[in-house]
Amino acid sequence: MTDTIYAPATAPGRAAIAVVRLTGPRAGEALDALARRRPPPRQASRRRLRGSEGEVLDDALVLWMPGPASYTGEDSAELHLHGGPAVVSGVLEALAALGLRLAEPGEFTRRAFESGRLDLAQAEGVADLVEAETEAQRRQALAQLGGALGRARDAWRADLVEALALFEAAVDFPDEDLPADVARRARPALERLTRALAEAVDGVRRGEQVREGYALALVGTPNAGKSTLLNALSRREAAIVTATPGTTRDVIEVSLRLGGYKVILADTAGLRETVDLIEAEGVRRARRRAAEADLRLWVVDGSGGAEAASPPPDVLCPGDLCLVAKADLPAGDATARALAESTALGLEPHRVSAHRAADVEGLEAVLTRRVLSALGGAEPPAATRLRHAGLLSEALVRLESAMALAEDPELAAEDVRLAARALDRVTGRIGPEDVLDRIFSTFCIGK
Repeated sequence: MTDTIYAPATAPGRAAIAVVRLTGPRAGEALDALARRRPPPRQASRRRLRGSEGEVLDDALVLWMPGPASYTGEDSAELHLHGGPAVVSGVLEALAALGLRLAEPGEFTRRAFESGRLDLAQAEGVADLVEAETEAQRRQALAQLGGALGRARDAWRADLVEALALFEAAVDFPDEDLPADVARRARPALERLTRALAEAVDGVRRGEQVREGYALALVGTPNAGKSTLLNALSRREAAIVTATPGTTRDVIEVSLRLGGYKVILADTAGLRETVDLIEAEGVRRARRRAAEADLRLWVVDGSGGAEAASPPPDVLCPGDLCLVAKADLPAGDATARALAESTALGLEPHRVSAHRAADVEGLEAVLTRRVLSALGGAEPPAATRLRHAGLLSEALVRLESAMALAEDPELAAEDVRLAARALDRVTGRIGPEDVLDRIFSTFCIGK
């Protein structure tokens, strides 16, 4: 980190305020060149910024934050400019003329990580906070940024140290006056730790659902009413609705907010046998999306006759919903058959019309209840990403191996060391460079 970088920290375009950040060993020098007089540390001061030829660039608020008490741990500054594109462009050009480099995505946060200001899980929390769209995502990201996973890791490591000390005592001091079962005394700590890690791994799925969105999939035959329900729930014409079967060929997604959580509702192609290659690809994608969804909504045309009541899709699972659609029309034979099959499959049935506001609101209430049941009622999980789950699972496997090898303390000790290394990689204390590159490349420029 020998060079000094800069980047706009606010979105491009016209705005009242635009913020430009700079950090690195020449940050103070660059600030002196632009503002002619450096403000007191951590005090917003009004300064007239000038270019290399002395021309006025802006009348701005300037912040000077000398390291190590800054976000990155380095000398840093912020320029709070008027938000016109010409103003921002002029200031960025002046910084480039001073020899500073435009930051890469995530480079500010990466420097904070490399200087020890944040661990890797906290850095991921920064990215999640920037992307947060809902209250639940904000709470989870703030918990991550606050070091929830790092604190959990420290507690787990205490049990690892206890177990490792017992195994190493049995290996290194076999002739000392130690209890004969000293190695076996590590088992309670290992069992306690495996339970904690297993719970953390189980919580990752909930963390992913909060961050990425709880996935719902509308499935059923062509013209069952899936696209009409999608439009009703999204309050817009997101999908084309026609009387022609097979109109929907691809997966159409809309983002909803239910109970403070992000929900992704997907309309899929009607499930049926077809020789049309494009429609067949749509059916394949529909099945895949249904299989990946957290909850499936089987939509049945309740006004149809016996011929409309096709068998339930094989992608359904107990607990999914059966929506008997077109409830504003007289019920046909399909309604009774769908309700009977719902009971047999353990589905939750509901009659609904997309053309009645009360029905749509009732369906929203049902879906909200399901989302809250799956994601709510608990503190945000400590581990929230698949990266975390992989490393925690690796540590879990090592600990289970250590318990199986308790009679051979030397091998058990090595497994405990490998488990500790896996946990260190969760928070980035040990991490391959390519992993860090991949993580920080997902950040926006200026963060």
